[in-house]
Amino acid sequence: MDNTHKDKQEFFLQAYNENSDALFRHCYFRVSSREIALDLTQDTFMKTWEYVSKGHEVKNLRAFLFKVLGNAIIDHYRKHKTESLDLKIDEGMQFESKGTDIEKESEVGMAVKAIQKLPDQYKDVIFMRYIDDLSPKEIAEILEEEENNISVRIHRGVAKLKEILHI
Repeated sequence: MDNTHKDKQEFFLQAYNENSDALFRHCYFRVSSREIALDLTQDTFMKTWEYVSKGHEVKNLRAFLFKVLGNAIIDHYRKHKTESLDLKIDEGMQFESKGTDIEKESEVGMAVKAIQKLPDQYKDVIFMRYIDDLSPKEIAEILEEEENNISVRIHRGVAKLKEILHI
């Protein structure tokens, strides 16, 4: 094994360690299944590794990973026409939480429900910004849009979310 390949492996392992939790969390909230989220997250890293190991350059690996994951989620829904997250929440689906504070869990549940009520143009950017902790620049790269447009959508989405939550 040459040093270049070894360097790529080390870089990729570091990227995995830094991004896997955020990617899984993003995917879990989008597909509402732990097993599917794990599979899609793993597939994202495998596809990205294949792409990078073939010599393709990736300028922003985090943004690239989220883009690959987003495409995987879209493909999953196209193949499996599953129930919407709204329906699952209405049926009483609970999200995993590391905390035990009931009030905090209730607030998270209300926030997730409120985000789901947003129009799609705002839902994705709010989710990426505040759940995935991505910067507007990273979101712009993932969605292939101008950073200024993303910032405006985030601002408008937060305003709509405040309306929904009566804040």
